[in-house]
Amino acid sequence: MRGIFLLSLASALGLLVAPSPRGEARWWKGNTHTHTLWSDGDAAPELSADWYKQHGYHFLVLSDHNVQLEGERWVEVGTGRGEASPEQVEALVERFGAKQVEWREREGGKELRLRTLSELRPRFEDEGFLFIQGEEITDAIGEKRAPLHHNSMNHSDVIRPAGGDSMREAMEKTVAAVEEASKRSGKPMLVHLNHPNFHWAVTPDDVAHVLGERYFEVYNGHRGVRNHGDAVHPGTEAIWDYVLTLRLSKLGGDVLYGLATDDTHNYHQQGATATPGRGWIWVRSEQLTADAIVRAMQAGDFYASSGVRLEDVVATAESLGVRVAAEAGLTYVTKFIGTRTGGDVTGELLQRSVGASADYRFNGNELYVRAVVISSRRHANGYDPDDFETAWTQPVRVAR
Repeated sequence: MRGIFLLSLASALGLLVAPSPRGEARWWKGNTHTHTLWSDGDAAPELSADWYKQHGYHFLVLSDHNVQLEGERWVEVGTGRGEASPEQVEALVERFGAKQVEWREREGGKELRLRTLSELRPRFEDEGFLFIQGEEITDAIGEKRAPLHHNSMNHSDVIRPAGGDSMREAMEKTVAAVEEASKRSGKPMLVHLNHPNFHWAVTPDDVAHVLGERYFEVYNGHRGVRNHGDAVHPGTEAIWDYVLTLRLSKLGGDVLYGLATDDTHNYHQQGATATPGRGWIWVRSEQLTADAIVRAMQAGDFYASSGVRLEDVVATAESLGVRVAAEAGLTYVTKFIGTRTGGDVTGELLQRSVGASADYRFNGNELYVRAVVISSRRHANGYDPDDFETAWTQPVRVAR
């Protein structure tokens, strides 16, 4: 089974193609946007980790706001709104045992000690499950305090919000801060822009013009982030096509990669605003290590999903193809999306195919081509009740 290997090509068209299959490379499932009681999630970190491991994930980024899971941290046991509730503490005791839950009496109330990442690793990590250290770099820009959120992966120290006089300046400074941290540590690191439509804070032009912004969330499971846009604002897929078109036709930039994430905050009520299991990524790598996962993502060797699983995505000099790991009783539609050079349509439907296997042959006049695979099954707990399970491949640059 071959994966996506979107590497540079010495081709006149600038195509990205797949080299020969590598050794034991395989797909690994992970979520890169997850909150706990360390910031504004409603679960202890061990409960979050347990959920993802029990549901077949291979890696997890616990990405609380402007903090990493280290040092001594206590939270009040009270209402459960921004703190732990007595019922949640009881659930922890029931799941992990009284000896694994540390709490204390303080000023007439109770407090729960939050486990650090170094404490979680020996309890959960094994050959099939990995934590990747990260955070949500959370900033507020301008007089209106417009939210700018990025998730960073695979670093050891907190990366502080960079600020800026404009949204674009703050975005550029955040990307630069992560790049600088990577150089200092000698480790590959990655940063992705979160939910651009949250409070309509980040415009499509902002994303397009910050050329260092190479990753963004095309699907975020939090029901307050406006994935689908509205009558005035484009949805995230339309943003993706706009950015790709502008960068590749006029700005001299490179492709923008898309992720699906949960942005999990709520673990105790099915169907709540931001529950686990709504969106994730599959990364193809020979090893399940933080460095290997990040390097594969840097090479574009991953796809986003809200339910559809792919066996293979193959880009050659002539075509882009997808192979679905089809489930019995379901049908699949693959839409190949792209923008033609000199065309009037941004994000045009180039081809629609029905079935578990689909191929699109390049005409050579496409700036890029990406594929969206949609299942006939509705998402059981999606961002929107009308969402169908979907997979999004990364865009392939065709013409320069």
